[in-house]
Amino acid sequence: MPVITGEDYKKRIDAMESEVWFDGAKVTGKISDHPAFKGVVGTQSQLYDMQNESKIKNEMTFASETTGNDIGVSYLIPRTRADLEKRRIMIQHWARISGGLMGRSPDYMNTVLASFASSVDVLDGEDNCYPDRLLHFYEYAREKDLSFTHTFVNPQSNRSKLAFLEEDVTNARIIDRNEEGLIIKGAKLLATQGGITDEILVFSAPGAQESCHAYGFSLPTDTDGLKFVCRESFATKDSSFDYPLSSRFAEMDTIVIFDGVLVPWNRVFFHDNIRAATQMYLKGKFVPFTLHQIVSRQIVKTEFLLGIAQSIVDTINISDYQHVQSKVVEIVKGLETLRALLLMSEHDAKIDGYGVMVPSKQPLYVAVNQFQELYPRFTEIIQLLGASGLMTIPKETDFDTEIGEQLDHFLQGVEVKGKDRVALFRLAWDLTMSGFGSRQTLYERFFFGDPVRLSQTIYQNFDETKSKKMIEDFLSLKE
Repeated sequence: MPVITGEDYKKRIDAMESEVWFDGAKVTGKISDHPAFKGVVGTQSQLYDMQNESKIKNEMTFASETTGNDIGVSYLIPRTRADLEKRRIMIQHWARISGGLMGRSPDYMNTVLASFASSVDVLDGEDNCYPDRLLHFYEYAREKDLSFTHTFVNPQSNRSKLAFLEEDVTNARIIDRNEEGLIIKGAKLLATQGGITDEILVFSAPGAQESCHAYGFSLPTDTDGLKFVCRESFATKDSSFDYPLSSRFAEMDTIVIFDGVLVPWNRVFFHDNIRAATQMYLKGKFVPFTLHQIVSRQIVKTEFLLGIAQSIVDTINISDYQHVQSKVVEIVKGLETLRALLLMSEHDAKIDGYGVMVPSKQPLYVAVNQFQELYPRFTEIIQLLGASGLMTIPKETDFDTEIGEQLDHFLQGVEVKGKDRVALFRLAWDLTMSGFGSRQTLYERFFFGDPVRLSQTIYQNFDETKSKKMIEDFLSLKE
C-alpha cells in the first residue's frame, strides 16, 4: 500500500487498544480522543497527510523498488549524496510543523529501522542472528508505513560501574526460549510516544554484560503482556492560545513493562549475542543515520527559537541595546554552526562496501554534542529577553471579559494589541518555562546520551594526525 493518511494512522492506533496506564487507570476508548494524547496524535496525523500533498509529494516520498508504491522518504536507504539531501529536506518539512519540538516524530524511528536494515552485514555469520528476518521486516514496515516507538534504556536502579555484578531484578531480559519464540520479562525506559504507534522496536544498548540482555526485535504495541506506564501529561489543556505548544506537540514518555511477553521467532532479529548487539551500534549505520536525522530536526528547532527571540525583541522594541543584539547573535551563531556541520557530514559522506551512502559521523557527533550545550542557553536567552513579560500572561478567557479591552491596551506592544503580544509571550513561556518546556530542555540536554560520554567519543574518534604532523614539522624547522 502507498503512504498512509492521517486518518489511516488514527484508525490503526485506535483499533489496537494497547495497554496504556495513565494517572492510575488503564486508558479505555479511542486513545486518539484521550486528553493526554489527542494533541500529539492530531499533529502526527498532519505529518502523514503531508506525504500526500501534491505540491511536495516528490520531496516526501520515493517509489518502492519492489512494489512501485509511494514510500515515505524517512525509510529511504541513501545510495547517493542526493538521497541524503532528499532525506534532510523531508525531515525538515515535518519538523517545521512542530518547530522541531517532536523529537520522536515518525521519521526518527523510520530512520532507525532503515539504519538497521542497511547494517545486516554485521549480523551475517553470527550465532542467533537473522539478517533475512530484519530485511523482511524493514520492507513490511515501509510498505505498510508503520509508526514506531522504541526502548533500549535500562531502569536507573543501579548505575554504578559494578552494577552488573548484582542479581538482575529490573532490566528486561530473556527468561525463556521455546518453539514459539523468546519470553521477555522486566522493564525498559524510555518509550516516547508509547501506546500511540503501530509497533515498538526493542534493542540492547552497547555494554550488555549477559547474553539474556542482548537482543533486537519488534512487536505490535497491543501484544499481550506489554504495558506502557505514562508520566504526568503536559497536554491536558486544549487551548492553543494558553498552551500553544503543549496542546499540540507534547509527546508522552512511558515506562515499558514486559510481563512475560512472547516475541515470535519471525520478529526476532538477534538474541543471546552480546557481540552482535554491540556491533550493530558500533559498526552499523545507526549512529550516522540517526544523527543526520536529529541534527536536521535540531536546525529547525533553532530556527524556531531564533524566530521567537527576534519577535520578542521587535514586539517590545529593544533591538537598539547591545546586550540584546549579542544574545540574539548567540542563537544565530549556533544555527549557522549546526547548518555547516550537517552539510559537511553530507559533503564528506562515503559509499560503503554495500553501496550505502553514509554521512560522516564526526561533524554530526560535534553538532549534537554542541546542541546539548546550546539549547539550555538558548532557552535562557528567551527568558532574559522576555523578563517579566513571561509572567504577565493572562489567559485567553481574560480577554473575553469586560476587562478585555483594558488588557488589550495596557499589555500592548509596538503596533501590537495586548492579546497578540500575550500570545507571543505565552508561546515563549510554553517553550521555556512550562512543564512542557522544562521537559524539552532536559530532553535536549541528554539527547543521544550523556554529554560527557559523547564528548569522549568525539575525542576518541578524532583523527589528530594532521594537527600533530603540523607541530612536528614546525619544531623540526631549522634557522
